[in-house]
Amino acid sequence: MPPDLPHTPDAAVLDAALQMVEIWNRLSADKQAVLLKRFGTQENALAALVTTQLLAPAQA
Repeated sequence: MPPDLPHTPDAAVLDAALQMVEIWNRLSADKQAVLLKRFGTQENALAALVTTQLLAPAQA
């Protein structure tokens, strides 16, 4: 992870992109293939994953 970045919109976008790549790299090849088939591109699949996580209710 890069050092602490200033809190700017650009830094937030960069942080989100880095998190998306990290998530993708942790997925199994089978899960990646399923997501690619469903969403068409890696970017769309990752955006769906991130959105799902952001919208999920907090677990207590």
